[in-house]
Amino acid sequence: MREEAEAIAVRALGFVAADPELLPRFLAITGIEAQSIRRAASEPGFLAGVLQFILAHEPTLLRFAEDTGTPPAAVGKALRALPLGDDDHERSI
Repeated sequence: MREEAEAIAVRALGFVAADPELLPRFLAITGIEAQSIRRAASEPGFLAGVLQFILAHEPTLLRFAEDTGTPPAAVGKALRALPLGDDDHERSI
């Protein structure tokens, strides 16, 4: 499941990066600079953050699902399979 989750997150990152409206919003929310995305992508929790970004806005989630053929429920399932992707903020590091 972890490999599948990572594949979904990488597709989500590509989806965000290719969208001229989503990318600036993603960068602003995360505080990452465009030229730092590659380095940030190797950090634990980055891919989970991409999926959280997609999941936070239902129209974005539905557009991602339609564009990539990914069932919306698979995005939430993928998030929970990634490091730092659980919903338990009490126990998060």
